[in-house]
Amino acid sequence: MVGMTRVLVTAFEPFGGDAVNASGEAVARLAASWADPTVELVKEILPVSFERAPLALADAIRGHRPDAVVCIGEAGGRVAVTPERHAVNERVARIADNDGAMLDGPIDGGPDVLETRLDVAGIVAAVRSLGVPAEGSEDAGRFVCNTVFRSVLTLFDGPAGFIHVPAVRDVGEATVGAETDAAAGRRSLEMTFEDLALALDAVVRCVAVGLEHR
Repeated sequence: MVGMTRVLVTAFEPFGGDAVNASGEAVARLAASWADPTVELVKEILPVSFERAPLALADAIRGHRPDAVVCIGEAGGRVAVTPERHAVNERVARIADNDGAMLDGPIDGGPDVLETRLDVAGIVAAVRSLGVPAEGSEDAGRFVCNTVFRSVLTLFDGPAGFIHVPAVRDVGEATVGAETDAAAGRRSLEMTFEDLALALDAVVRCVAVGLEHR
């Protein structure tokens, strides 16, 4: 493994009463199919908890010592893979997290906005080239996804960012969504977990290429 690029990819456990989280399902499939001999992919599943998720992320970064970190979450009202541009210094819980907490207010004492350290335009182009819908998003909402986005940018100095995937389900529809996008409604999805894994494969490769050119 010496000399290999190591990319940490995180996802989330289910929350909000749903039995599945599309980010976890997609990252599991990504890890199972990953076969690039030049890039070591490591994955971690984070708790949907304002307090515990940053701690678990810090442990993962400390344990894996990655060259880049890509955090993945699901957004129930979206129909495209959406790399996020900004992590805001605010948390607003429209629903309780998995610990039952509904925290509101600033996350830390830093600036109002932190900018992603991933190439949003490059990621969008890479995912679209596979026929999977993708578009940039201004921010990751105010729920635990944004807290993790904010945390990765403060815990890790290298390339890091957050990407939302649609809340794909094998059976039925997601009941979550408004916690990330207040006006989110139920929207028809034609994507599968395999589509999401394919998109994330392109994301990791795009990030790895960026590391080569640093």
